[in-house]
This record gives sequence, structure tokens and C-alpha cells, in this order.
Amino acid sequence: MKYLILALILSSSAYGQDLEAFRIFDSKGKAVTFQKMMSKVSGNQVVLFGEFHDNPISHWFELNVLMELNKPAKGPKLAVGFEMFELHQVKALNAYIGTKSYKALKDSTELWTNFKTDYKPILDSAIAYGNVPFAANVTRKYASLVFKKGLGALDSLPADQKRLMAPLPFPFDSTLTQYVELIEMGKEMHASGINFAYAQAIKDATMGYSIAEHVKKGEMVYFLNGAFHSDFHQGIMWYVEQYAPGTKVGTITTVSQKDVKKLQKEHQGRADFIIVVNETMMSTH
Repeated sequence: MKYLILALILSSSAYGQDLEAFRIFDSKGKAVTFQKMMSKVSGNQVVLFGEFHDNPISHWFELNVLMELNKPAKGPKLAVGFEMFELHQVKALNAYIGTKSYKALKDSTELWTNFKTDYKPILDSAIAYGNVPFAANVTRKYASLVFKKGLGALDSLPADQKRLMAPLPFPFDSTLTQYVELIEMGKEMHASGINFAYAQAIKDATMGYSIAEHVKKGEMVYFLNGAFHSDFHQGIMWYVEQYAPGTKVGTITTVSQKDVKKLQKEHQGRADFIIVVNETMMSTH
């Protein structure tokens, strides 16, 4: 039977040649190799990887980028940050780094549904390499508070809770296209459009501020975040520039297309490098 299966596979080689899971392109739409991408992004102080949270190709690339960034024998210490860990989870994350007890981590804090399959391997690898894993995101209940009641609702929070976000007041540019889009989406949801953008911005600002703190320590930062948080060099990248002006930031993002052989025009300029994933790729959750 196994020989029959092999024969069927070989006889369908033409189909196999047409079936591709992904390709990598530069910002202008030129196809590049993984090594070419790494030779460019590794020269930055910060590398932002914009992922699809449920995409296995994104997570596989994230792990391989991490391994490549750890290859140089000398260089600044690498800090590895996660949108998936909020600032109130620092204690739980640090305990895991010391003990490697997944049960203790799971019992002590709320983890993303796909953490064990999609992010734990990356975190474990970062720990094994001696990197500095760090939590970076605002505690989600504060972003939710901003969405419901606006930025003013944060003013009355006690000082210890304000430490779980970027320093207030944080800068905000409503002309950035990502926020313009959110403002319009907010209006369509019969909500305050500006509050919807503010809720996104406090996440971006807090992650940008967290990254900048590590840059100021002389560390190189590799950061994993949803693609929308850094697409078109906005969001987190814009905030890194506010908190650590002049920082060299490289960006990678993920998009989905029916045909991976050519980067669609609307995706050009979305990041320094764009990983185009076949739209038929299955999700991890």
C-alpha cells in the first residue's frame, strides 16, 4: 500500500509544484529568501514580527527568526517580548522562566487559548538561549475601560494600576491610517469611534514603551505581535520612536492570499518583509 501511495504522489507532481504554503517578499513585492530577509532585519535594534494569531506558518517563522537572531556569537543581549503577556503577568512569567513549570504558569495566570501549541515553544527556546523574555501589553481590562468610557476613565486609577500601562498621558496621532480605520469601524459599531482607536493605541503605546525600556538597556528586541499592531510601520513602531527616538526598527508581517506567487499591490509597503501565506492554510484554533 505504501508504494501505491508513493506512486500516486509522484504521478501528481504537477499539482504538487503548484501548491505552495508561503512566499516571502520585500516591501516592493520582490520575492526574497529567508536568509536574505534575516540579513536585513538582524541589523536593527528592534524586530517586530506581525503575525496572524491562529496561523501555523506565522508561528513557525517566529521560531526560526528567533533561532537566526541567536546565531551571532557576539552582540547585544536579545530580549524577546510578547503581546500575549500583559504587564500584570510579569510575576507569573518570571516564575516560569525560573521553574519551567507549565502547570504553575497555567494555574497562576490566564493564557491565550493557543499558548501551549503556538507560543510556549518560542518562549522555551528564548529561555534556552539565555534571552530575556518579557511581558509588554497593557492589562486588557484597562483597554476595555478606555473603549467604554474614554481615556479620562484612566485618571482615577490608583498609581499601582497605572504602572500596568504606558505613562499617562500617552501621545496619540489620529491621522495614522490604522487609527483612522479604527475610528470609522467604531462608528459602524455604534460606539465612540475615537474610543475604539484609543483602546488600540493604549495597547500600542504600552508595548512600544515596554520595548523602548529594553532598548535603553542596550538590548536588541525581538517582539511578537498581531500584524495590525505594526503594519505600515505604524502602531507599536510609531510608539517606539516616541519613547526611544532614532531606534532602528525592522518589520515583518503576515498576509493571506489565494496565490502566493505575487504580492498583491495593497500589501506592498505593509512591512519591510511580507510573508504571504496560502489562504487555504488551516488555523491552529
